[in-house]
Amino acid sequence: MKAAIGQETVSDWIEVSQDMINKFADATGDHQFIHVDPERAKATPFGTTIAHGFLTLSLLPLISMKNADAPRLDGVKMGVNYGGNKVRFLAPVPSGSKIRGRSKVTEFEEKRPGQYQYTTETTVEIEGSQKPAMIAEWITQVFV
Repeated sequence: MKAAIGQETVSDWIEVSQDMINKFADATGDHQFIHVDPERAKATPFGTTIAHGFLTLSLLPLISMKNADAPRLDGVKMGVNYGGNKVRFLAPVPSGSKIRGRSKVTEFEEKRPGQYQYTTETTVEIEGSQKPAMIAEWITQVFV
């Protein structure tokens, strides 16, 4: 992992469907119309429904590590989210669009024997858009 610091990985594209957005709204209780009502959302500057920012954030594990050719530690028993240093939502993710993560590990350290912590910087790109949806610096701990 230390050797991989600074090396960029890119995930596969994944679709952010209206069904995914609706399920996230149900899970979080955030049913604001810009997320779940396509007819009302047409009248907004977005022109369609958009994903919740926190839905985009919640996809970080999928698009920063699991769905990418990212460096991995052998023998990991579990990983946990430790927190974020910085998260910025820069552009909305329209329903039906595809996103991917462009990530790099920026820090890696052993906290104690068998417990490691690493920080990943991920830019979430929207297919066909110049502006990224989100940039996040996220901290994960893994146990071996």
